[in-house]
Amino acid sequence: MSEQPKPLILIVEDDKDVAKLIATQLEEAGLETQIFHRASNALKFLERDFANLMLLDIGLPDASGFSFLAELRQRDITVPTIILTGHGSEVDKVKGLESGADDYVTKPFSFPELIARIHAVLRRAETSKDNFITPAVSISEVDFDFCGAKVSPHRMLMLFPGGHEMSIGRKELGILSFLHQNIGQVVTRKSLIHAVWGPHADLKSRSLDQYIVKIRDNFDYHKADAEGFRTIHGVGYILEDPARPRRD
Repeated sequence: MSEQPKPLILIVEDDKDVAKLIATQLEEAGLETQIFHRASNALKFLERDFANLMLLDIGLPDASGFSFLAELRQRDITVPTIILTGHGSEVDKVKGLESGADDYVTKPFSFPELIARIHAVLRRAETSKDNFITPAVSISEVDFDFCGAKVSPHRMLMLFPGGHEMSIGRKELGILSFLHQNIGQVVTRKSLIHAVWGPHADLKSRSLDQYIVKIRDNFDYHKADAEGFRTIHGVGYILEDPARPRRD
């Protein structure tokens, strides 16, 4: 089975030495990082790509962290954010949190504390969406059939022919649900990634391929026939409608 992708943490910090030091510590803690020294460059990234969390310095050369957060919210980009700053006044902390930040860390800080705060915000971001498998699919969805297997979103289970039951994760459920919602239609990679990972997901990521392989492996393991779930090479995927004859 494929490993889970590492959370991507954006480091938006104008001090290159500080940014590099933070990135080194986070990567040693098992996180992936991307550094930006200007708000404008971070904005361009977030407009087209997905990040799990952003560490944001207030004193950037082309914008304040507060105005940058406000612009992100106006563009409906809701990346979880921890403010990193040397300004430790209560007024600044309140302003940062009211601007949409999830936490506020004053420099200097210890890296164990910073990493702990990052994980805490990541957990909150995940649990705040606990009722949703993906941005478009809720765990309250009714059970449905996928190539002869019964998928139960609210129980996060699949029941295979012969009575074999197994738990499945949120991303697999999101993929199965979105394909079922579009049964009989070709679903492009782009639309599937956006439906499961969100509108700002990295379309070049291989995460989708890893989860598709995982789904197929589960069918193989339970000796179930997933022939109706097909890859359309260069385009995407289709879940054939069993009520309609297949067209090759």
